[in-house]
Amino acid sequence: MSGETSQPETRDDLLAAVRAAARQEQFLEVVSAEEARRRFEQSLDLSPLPGEKIALAAALGRMLSRDVIAPIDVPPFDRANVDGFALRAADTAQASDASPKQFQLNTEVIACGHAPTIEVAPGTATTIATGGVVPRGADAVVMIEHTELIERVPAIELRRGVTPGQFISYAGSDMARGETLMRRGQKIGSREIGMLAACGLADIEVVRRPRVAVLSTGDELVRLGAPLKPAGVYDSNGAIIGAAVTEAGGEPVMFGAFPDDEAALEQAVRGALTDCDMVVLSGGTSKGAGDLSHRIVSKLGKPGILVHGVALKPGKPLCLAVADGKAIAVLPGFPTSAIFTFHAFVAPVIRARAGLPPEAAETVQARVPVRIASEMGRKEFVLVSLIAGGDGAIAFPSAKGSGAVTSFSQADGFIEIDALASALDADTAAQVTLIGSAAQAPDLVITGSHDVALDVVVGALAEKGMSARTIAVGSQGGVAAARRGECDLAPVHLVDDSGVYNKHLLAPGLSLIKGWRRMQGVVYRPGDPRFEGKPAQAAMKTALDDPKCLMVNRNAGAGTRVLIDKLLGGVRPPGYANQPRSHNAVAAAVAQSRADWGVAIEPVAKLYGLGFLPLSPEDYDFLLVESRRDRPAVQAFLAALRDERTRERIRALGMQPADD
Repeated sequence: MSGETSQPETRDDLLAAVRAAARQEQFLEVVSAEEARRRFEQSLDLSPLPGEKIALAAALGRMLSRDVIAPIDVPPFDRANVDGFALRAADTAQASDASPKQFQLNTEVIACGHAPTIEVAPGTATTIATGGVVPRGADAVVMIEHTELIERVPAIELRRGVTPGQFISYAGSDMARGETLMRRGQKIGSREIGMLAACGLADIEVVRRPRVAVLSTGDELVRLGAPLKPAGVYDSNGAIIGAAVTEAGGEPVMFGAFPDDEAALEQAVRGALTDCDMVVLSGGTSKGAGDLSHRIVSKLGKPGILVHGVALKPGKPLCLAVADGKAIAVLPGFPTSAIFTFHAFVAPVIRARAGLPPEAAETVQARVPVRIASEMGRKEFVLVSLIAGGDGAIAFPSAKGSGAVTSFSQADGFIEIDALASALDADTAAQVTLIGSAAQAPDLVITGSHDVALDVVVGALAEKGMSARTIAVGSQGGVAAARRGECDLAPVHLVDDSGVYNKHLLAPGLSLIKGWRRMQGVVYRPGDPRFEGKPAQAAMKTALDDPKCLMVNRNAGAGTRVLIDKLLGGVRPPGYANQPRSHNAVAAAVAQSRADWGVAIEPVAKLYGLGFLPLSPEDYDFLLVESRRDRPAVQAFLAALRDERTRERIRALGMQPADD
């Protein structure tokens, strides 16, 4: 995460921080992504790094730094291709069923790994195994199946003629000594490993992988495995970027996370520049009072900072620099922004230095079913999930922001919105740039409300080798997707005025599949006298009468929000405008004292150690798009819902499967 200043301790500290924020410029200069890339790459040597000799066993996936010349012939001798007999082809002339030819067998049997000692004279033959050295005098091999053994002589009888070279691989016929086997810049795969091993090469010279220092900055960062402190987050960026460096062909050197201490961070970055070929930091790119990274990078070497601010979303705070020939990239702190800008600006440099070719982008056309608002003045990249629609691919935008760790990993690709556009209209055809390998459509698409028990059913499908994509857009978003035919199933929990769940959502082409019942209730911190030991309705009245009692709401479109608004009857208590998108977020807000009460499901209350006052059971069901009912994955999902093992797991979560 990006570095943030610590809280001011005195009034003077607070005023100083406010003045600094007021007089700062947001960024040095905001440039286009194309201009940023041009400045960065023009200031760098993008030729492959010098070679290094490594063991052949470690060479998989590496790039050759020089041509490889065959040091020997392969095979190194004339070799039999079949089990049979080595003889002179001329002696077999005119052999036939009517006039078979006899060959006296020599006393030698040539096995693999043994050099022959007896010359094959006219009218004789030598027994030879596949791979054996063809003896002197012989110029052909006959298969044992084409001969008859005469044991009393001993001899063989042959009833067909052969041609010179039959069933023989001559020395150098595979690889000839002095032949160029592989050329500089070629990638070593498993087949190439076998070819080089056949030449006896125990080591090989490959392009050295660039050593890339990976650092994270921010007072909030916590080392992986350590207890999570208040207001702290784990250093996920370091792990993500380190893995991405490896994927791009580099060697990550993990320096760890550093607090907002300018002296310590500068010392670490200078050490990284000494030990490594390039440096990647995450966090501290925003041009604020806590921006240490920018100040440090600006004094590390020439030409210094090339870009600080890119007309790009996500990724505007990106800082690119070069210090005495070594690249420095300071990525935004939010995970999606960090990994997106890494792939766009840093990975191409790593690939070039590692001798790898540029990564070719693969694209597909898809329809975007919803309107996407965009900020004018910045090219925006929107991560999307792809699903198969009736008339082609459909691209659903990710509802998660750039601070989400999962946004990039769960996306199939991204679409671009031009800097001059304020929005992308619904049902627009867009070009989707795929992330990684070509996206494979999931077997099942589930769009709507999410629930922990849904993971149980999806897990049952995974055990059968079927993939499912869940797109959490809320119950009402799921209803809209189902009516448009853009999913297989839509999980919903919406109540009508009569108190009946989900039946009012039915429309032509949709049917209702019963799922499970879960209990909604008021969640609060244990021991709070405003709630402890009271019925839910009475506790809510107490909370509403106390202006200091802060609630946490749910987002519009959620089934829980519909229930909340019915219970409040038009009242807007303090905290009503705080509208997170999940039960977990509601529970976290209460557990961390950012709110005093909210409405969530019972399993989540238990997970966060909260008190729970039951309000109302609700039905969590599925709208099924009938045109997709017969798909194997849909049938497997319906079967999993009925399977007693699945139902037992749902009960263990505190839910009640339908028909219990």
